[in-house]
Amino acid sequence: MDNSYVIFDSVQKTYDKKKLVVKDFNLKIKKGEFLTMLGPSGSGKTTCLMMLAGFESISNGTILLNGKEINDIAPHKRNIGVVFQNYALFPHMTLAENLAYPLQIRKINKEIIKEKVTKALDLVGMLDFENRYPTQLSGGQKQRIALARVLIYEPEIILMDEPLGALDKQLRELMQYEIKKLHDELKLTIVYITHDQTEALTMSDRIVIFNDGIAQQIDEPMKLYEKPNNSFVANFMGENNQFSGVTQGSKNSDDIVDIKTKFGVVKALNINNYNKGVRTLVSIRPEKIMISLDSSLNLENKFNATIKDLLYIGDYIRVVVNIEESKKDFFIKHSVSRESETLIKGQKIQIGWNQEDCRALDWTK
Repeated sequence: MDNSYVIFDSVQKTYDKKKLVVKDFNLKIKKGEFLTMLGPSGSGKTTCLMMLAGFESISNGTILLNGKEINDIAPHKRNIGVVFQNYALFPHMTLAENLAYPLQIRKINKEIIKEKVTKALDLVGMLDFENRYPTQLSGGQKQRIALARVLIYEPEIILMDEPLGALDKQLRELMQYEIKKLHDELKLTIVYITHDQTEALTMSDRIVIFNDGIAQQIDEPMKLYEKPNNSFVANFMGENNQFSGVTQGSKNSDDIVDIKTKFGVVKALNINNYNKGVRTLVSIRPEKIMISLDSSLNLENKFNATIKDLLYIGDYIRVVVNIEESKKDFFIKHSVSRESETLIKGQKIQIGWNQEDCRALDWTK
């Protein structure tokens, strides 16, 4: 028997009975898991969240929560908490009254409500703010209260739709930590939506990457970044160098394929077991590319290049180089060191990378 807490089984969604905005979505979520749905606008991630919440109907397939089918169960009977970006706080109520409201409509005893309000405020570090109104709070404080209002009635699962989208960078990072801390302490099951790749990587146990209504890859953050299954995931999850080529067949092993490109032969992991003569996109992360000033790199892939631009970021230098005899630019994250102080525009250098860090993926125009 499957003991997954949430199951999407062949779920589809169409609004016009012609085009599917969610195409055959399958997902199993464990109890206590922090799962993030990530993808561009219109990719289907929010629709999946709304179907789980009950705010959108399911065209085909089944959603199970704790072993029970919930397709036809009303949203207020699913015991699912939802936190939105716009906070959804009542401006005419104090914070304590905002928190008490969902319990009052459930006919909970007044003394129990008071205890739960105090506990919820304490959980989000807002115990001294109970008599304030939403207009007297900062954006971060409002989001804490919105989260507390969901936590107060102990839902089976918490859904968060871009909850930190309106906050500035510093406050956003602080709230990321606070939400993750609550998740770990209370063993919450959270389904989270964001368009921010860094946020997804730092907060999630697993991430679902959406594009065009299809889950492109479901995996742990490190695996998604280091081992993308296709070119969309590689390009969407962080900065990435991609270039096209044609497979020449494997020389070293079944895992490594030689790829003919405009600037030479590149050795890469043969992700899809391509045969000879297949057009492919090759992917290499900018932090995996190394620089040598004296052509001393001992790597399977190495090329002569010219520095086009240098940008000091802080903990690294963004180096833009052009491989000789081609028009292909590469972006490199080069750690700040004594060697980096000698880098200048127009300088001739050697760049290279390990074949295991380079991936031959599907060709897309």
